[in-house]
Amino acid sequence: MINKNERQKLASAASEIRKKAYAPYSSFRVGASLLSDDGGISGGVNVESSSYGLSVCAERNAIASALANGKRKFLALAISSRGAVTPCGACRQVIHDVCGNIDIILGDENGNIREITSTAALLPEAFGDKDLD
Repeated sequence: MINKNERQKLASAASEIRKKAYAPYSSFRVGASLLSDDGGISGGVNVESSSYGLSVCAERNAIASALANGKRKFLALAISSRGAVTPCGACRQVIHDVCGNIDIILGDENGNIREITSTAALLPEAFGDKDLD
């Protein structure tokens, strides 16, 4: 688990990037910040489409951004949203597959940490590469 200062820094980064979300249909803005093992932070926002199924979540955008920048090992993910919601099922699976069991920090729109959980707690008995043999 990362320390209290790192958690707050990551939650604040998610809250700040949340302002850049593209949510013209729902007005439900989400920001995510992913901490890599080298101390770098990659951010992502939700991007809505009028064809809702084509929308992309902030968590997966943060992961894609980190991977595109050569990051491969991750320590924690902070998510900022109205009400500090948890990641959707698709995001939980991608977090599990790419990041493994990391800290998940749930924050509100003001950067306040509401809960700290983990990938394993959000997706118990996850399907993964071990199941592909």
